[in-house]
Amino acid sequence: MSTRKYEQRLRAESAAENRRRILQAVYDHLRDDPAEPISLDKVAQQAGVARSTIYVVFESRAGLFDAVFHDLQERAGFDRIVAAVAHPDAAEHLRGSLRAGAQVYAAERDVARAIFSMAALHRGPLADAVRRNEREREGGMRHLAQRLADQDLLKPGVTAGEAADVLYVIASFEAFDLLFTGRGLSADEAGDRLVAMAEGALMRA
Repeated sequence: MSTRKYEQRLRAESAAENRRRILQAVYDHLRDDPAEPISLDKVAQQAGVARSTIYVVFESRAGLFDAVFHDLQERAGFDRIVAAVAHPDAAEHLRGSLRAGAQVYAAERDVARAIFSMAALHRGPLADAVRRNEREREGGMRHLAQRLADQDLLKPGVTAGEAADVLYVIASFEAFDLLFTGRGLSADEAGDRLVAMAEGALMRA
């Protein structure tokens, strides 16, 4: 390996390590001080990097919080939701995505709870990242609702638009957490309840 390629590899490894440490510092902050707005100075100190390094790695505060969302999804197993969405049967898409979603929420529940609570209380890049994520989720529910309508699986009189609204609520973190934390159900049980709610409200018997 040439000296130049070796140096490039070292820089890439260093950047990846800095990214990992910064993201972990954000997670630690959210778990330890969920009511405290995220301070980049504290994140940098916790990660053992300069504040400017955060901007080098993520370009902006918005870039950091978008990365937190995407990394959180990967860590929690978002690929299971992706697999459910690909199922040719829209009913299985619904069941699989709600059950997988419950597992994803449960895997990093404390961090997710802090993110959604903080976004509701404080305007800024984190709240913007939550809104972008929710818009993506809304689009996913519209897609699922239209698939259910196209396969004639919705109850008579239920439109795809109405189904999308119901699914948006049922598939939310808040609905999951009411069952998981509020009712003390396991992730599997919460997922099953969410499926039962969706099927009872929307689908033909």
